[in-house]
Amino acid sequence: MKSLLEDLNKGEFKKAYLLYGEESYLKNLYKNKLKEALIPEGDTMNFSSYEGKSIDVRAVIDQAETMPFFADRRLILIENSGFFKNANVQMAEYIPQIPESTCMIFVEDEVDKRGKVYKAVKSAGRVVELGRQDEKTLTRWILGSLKKEHRNITESTMHLFMEKTGTDMENIQRELEKLVCYTMGRDVITTEDVEAICTTRTVNKIFDMINAIAEKRQKKALDLYYDLLALKEPPMRILFLITRQFNLLMQVKELRNQGFDTQALAPKIGLQSFIARNYVRQAESFTLERLKEAVNDCVGAEEAVKTGQMNDVMSVELLIVKYSH
Repeated sequence: MKSLLEDLNKGEFKKAYLLYGEESYLKNLYKNKLKEALIPEGDTMNFSSYEGKSIDVRAVIDQAETMPFFADRRLILIENSGFFKNANVQMAEYIPQIPESTCMIFVEDEVDKRGKVYKAVKSAGRVVELGRQDEKTLTRWILGSLKKEHRNITESTMHLFMEKTGTDMENIQRELEKLVCYTMGRDVITTEDVEAICTTRTVNKIFDMINAIAEKRQKKALDLYYDLLALKEPPMRILFLITRQFNLLMQVKELRNQGFDTQALAPKIGLQSFIARNYVRQAESFTLERLKEAVNDCVGAEEAVKTGQMNDVMSVELLIVKYSH
């Protein structure tokens, strides 16, 4: 990331860039920053973009070899090509030969660091991983965004906001825009504002459902399930998320039994510390045996649906009834 920022600041660019990772917001941000820096706005003569797994590599190379039209550079953008997962020898061999007048930007979700294309870009250009950001980074970014809009937020309201939005920066950006519009004419964002305007992610509804199950509030758990169905969430996706939730709780329980505190166990299960705190609290409502049983029952429910023994809506409903009884 640091080297990419240096290139942008100095205006000195490599022949190839690879932006990869889970954080779509950052990939789009730096893709656009590079594009703005490399070619003038509206220059369609010297810009080509390709997307998907069926890109004609020969056509890309021919484009790269074409001299820019009344400009210093030609820019080629290649997204979600799969070149970095399934080795493309032709592209790997061409990258070191990219002319000085051409720049290629690759944007991918996943890469194989052992692959020839990855190694070629790393050697000839810049490789930048843009993964999920940690709690401190996200908090700084949110506070900075709110400051530009002349808004303040308390620590407790910030925690509530992040619990609702999760760590996806694109989702956070959308929810911030809603909050700023909703609080027009005021400078402090309250918990009431967040509750009123911010959308709770499906994952959060699943969390609330498991909470209701743990507290034996069967009606509440079933109501949340029917809410998700009304929002057109497929029952099998709901089942997948319930399975994931019980599996995470089982891992938390095992780590807590081994003496790990919240701060230490969070990275082991791939959660931010502020989210892990909630999982630790929720895990206290179950024994390890009960969680193992729940995970097995979730797997059994999926199997019953796939083999036609039970319909999908009923399988999830029975699971909720059993564990909230």
